[in-house]
Amino acid sequence: MNKMFFSGDVFQASDNLDAFRQSVRRFVQQALPDDIRVSSENGQQLTVEQSRRWNRILAEQGLLVPHWPERWGGRAWSVAQQMVFDEEMSLADAPELNSVTFDMIGPILIQQGTPEQQARFLPAIASGEQWWCQGYSEPNSGSDLASIGTRAIRDKQEYVVTGSKIWTSYAQYADWMFCLVRSRLDGKPQEGITFLLIDMQSSGIEVRPIEGIHGWVVFNEVFLDQVRVPVQLRVGPEHQGWAIAKSLLQFERLKLARVGENKRRMARARLAGSTRKQGGQAVSQQPWFRHRYAELVARLMALEANAARFIARQQAGEQLGEEVSMLKMRGSQLIQSWEELIVESLGIEGQLKDSAWIQAQAPASLPIDALSGTASARRFLARGYTMAGGSSEILHNILAKKVLQL
Repeated sequence: MNKMFFSGDVFQASDNLDAFRQSVRRFVQQALPDDIRVSSENGQQLTVEQSRRWNRILAEQGLLVPHWPERWGGRAWSVAQQMVFDEEMSLADAPELNSVTFDMIGPILIQQGTPEQQARFLPAIASGEQWWCQGYSEPNSGSDLASIGTRAIRDKQEYVVTGSKIWTSYAQYADWMFCLVRSRLDGKPQEGITFLLIDMQSSGIEVRPIEGIHGWVVFNEVFLDQVRVPVQLRVGPEHQGWAIAKSLLQFERLKLARVGENKRRMARARLAGSTRKQGGQAVSQQPWFRHRYAELVARLMALEANAARFIARQQAGEQLGEEVSMLKMRGSQLIQSWEELIVESLGIEGQLKDSAWIQAQAPASLPIDALSGTASARRFLARGYTMAGGSSEILHNILAKKVLQL
């Protein structure tokens, strides 16, 4: 692929977003392999090979981490450019990228990592060849993350880590894990947490996949039994990992508005409504569908306008506060509503487990297309969106306490 394809001043000019958007659109139309596009369009889980291949294609163009500084393989894009890029990727049915690797640990190392850590990890991440998972939640420490119990005991120039993590997304494929551990028992819980980088091939690590009701393996349990981690793999000072973990939230929750992903689901809902019938009439003409669809479109318009407002504030140099949490909360709830509408529009199809079952057992009268066999899995997968990255209940409390001063 010609590496000059996606170059030019337009990609550095944040004030020309319309031209920028058109260039992104042209790129993804030409660069996205058909098999990956079809899998993503059909709502199917990509294979590891497909994910790595798409990562390599983007990395060759400097587009895997375009929001990173140029010295580390990025393009130093603005937040507005990154959001446009993500939206166009979604609308073109490109798969979602591993945000834990590219949007979380990468920026942490850029801001907080030592020169040795940056040189060791950032080029590998930017190449798409190194994957990470996030070791935060534990069986007894989910929403109350400060109560984590995984211990890290200092032994000269190593930490000995013992404990467990849960709901660790794609840990079965990860090369490394960034992990919050308890390094001190006295004082406030937040003041005894340390941020470590742990090699997933270390002795004492066991990964147990958790198969969801949708049949996919996204989450895992990770058990650590006296895992030795060199002190030089600590990010930031000892006992101050909580501040590092919190530094992720502004950009993470800005992106977790998932405007592009909501638009992708809006298109699927429109397809479901126009291709299925009830009582001899297209579902899209039914009053219940038109009412629901119009309501969700209005909510999406409001979400996009709010996201644009936060982006403008950040680009003006303003420090975003806890109010940015509303984007993540509203965006994840809206995705669930779209998925529910898709399933209801499909009728009996929406209850089927997978396309293979349809092929083998379903009546011949049932259509088989890009929606068949994945709607149910996608609906169940979306249930986790209002928990991962901050549950809606916790975000409501944050907004009430920090923003509304209740």
